[in-house]
Amino acid sequence: MRINGITFPGRFRFTHDAGQGYHHYIEATVFGLPVMKVNEYFLDGKSRMVLPFGTIEDEPKVNQGANLALWAESAFWFPPVLITDARVRWEPIDNETALLVVPFEDEEECFVVRFTPETGLLHFLEAMRYKNSADTAKILWIDEAREWNTLAGNPVSTIAAITWFDEGTPWAEFEVEEVVYNVDVQEYIRLTGL
Repeated sequence: MRINGITFPGRFRFTHDAGQGYHHYIEATVFGLPVMKVNEYFLDGKSRMVLPFGTIEDEPKVNQGANLALWAESAFWFPPVLITDARVRWEPIDNETALLVVPFEDEEECFVVRFTPETGLLHFLEAMRYKNSADTAKILWIDEAREWNTLAGNPVSTIAAITWFDEGTPWAEFEVEEVVYNVDVQEYIRLTGL
């Protein structure tokens, strides 16, 4: 994870109620010791980010970004929700590209989704997103599934990278070691920390 130009190793636990909400717990580390902790929530359509320098809560531009993160992570780790959730729809563009339309408040958001021709697996998700709450315009946000494997009996992106177009290189790369499905997360998803 790159923060203010400095790259840190880290660890994360993402807990999802697929297609509904999430809790991200992230630690940036130095020699395995946490130097920064982030608790980020998107629950009931509202975001809450607890950061070392303050809390951002229910800010409209952050809500928009959190909603996109919900659906991008669903595409990588819970792909069936993209065909079983009636609020989601696909619009084909060509043999390797489609639009993924997802709900956001009373509107919709759209991803351009690109698939790898040889495997048919998702490779890129691209959407216009606010980078932070002070931005006046959205910027291209790119999620890349760099590697797919089978975990817990399901195909998942085990290495994913996230890039802001204006930065040109990923600010974060996530390597998934374990996925657990069909667990009651209703209480856990609202807890602080791990």
